[in-house]
Amino acid sequence: MNWADVWEAMFGGLPYYGEILALVSNSVVAGAVLGLVGGLIGVFIMQRDMAFAVHGISELSFAGAAAALLIGVDVVTGSIVGSLVAAGIIGWLGARARDRNSIIGVLMPFGLGLGILFLSLYNGRTANRFSLLTGQIVSVQSDQLGWLIGIGAFVLVGLVMIWRPLRFDSLDPQSAAARGVPTTAVSFAFMLLLGLIVAVAVHIIGALLVMALLVTPAAAAMRIASGPIAVPALAAVFGVVSAVGGILLAIAGTLPVSPYITTISFAIYLVCRLVGARRGSP
Repeated sequence: MNWADVWEAMFGGLPYYGEILALVSNSVVAGAVLGLVGGLIGVFIMQRDMAFAVHGISELSFAGAAAALLIGVDVVTGSIVGSLVAAGIIGWLGARARDRNSIIGVLMPFGLGLGILFLSLYNGRTANRFSLLTGQIVSVQSDQLGWLIGIGAFVLVGLVMIWRPLRFDSLDPQSAAARGVPTTAVSFAFMLLLGLIVAVAVHIIGALLVMALLVTPAAAAMRIASGPIAVPALAAVFGVVSAVGGILLAIAGTLPVSPYITTISFAIYLVCRLVGARRGSP
């Protein structure tokens, strides 16, 4: 591959940018919803030290999506079922961090193996199989957009409803339990919400890279802010910028959307880490 090929892959669609943007408008909206909700829920993922759980849930979500692709049903439904099964298992059996990590370590290869098996049996388009792992900007159809927005809105409302007890339980679980906070129910509800948003993330950015929108924006925000409002607000902004910015850059060429989203997300984190270091943050 020479530089001309690289330029064509990255910017070959610029003469038709407006037409391409109109075609992927559904994905831009879905990406904005994912970035917003993913940034907010990512704050609790970081506070509860559950970044590893995100990856574990995404593997079973990938398996569910692959199974749906194989049998010819809606891929979003399959990914949701897989995510909720994983989230339920982790929430039910993984009350303690040590148990949770071991359960996730068992689920990840199992889910990935199932997904690979289902994809190997699938005889359809190769692009459909590849998109489950790395995302696909044109994968959001009009009939799926309502589902994705509805799931994002449901997760957002759920977060708002349990925000205070969830924050208390995330920062000081012992004190929360002593004060009568139903920590088990709150944790289980959080896992189900996490499973739903992971399913959306798998559909947009792929199973292998979901942490770029569910972990990295919150990790970046926590480097430069510390308040109960500033951190979630910044995390949401970083998530939206990463998701929408990645899509807008990707449609200028023929490359997948995921490298753009992950690069923007990482660049934001790197800048925030440098700024935090200059301020003396840990």
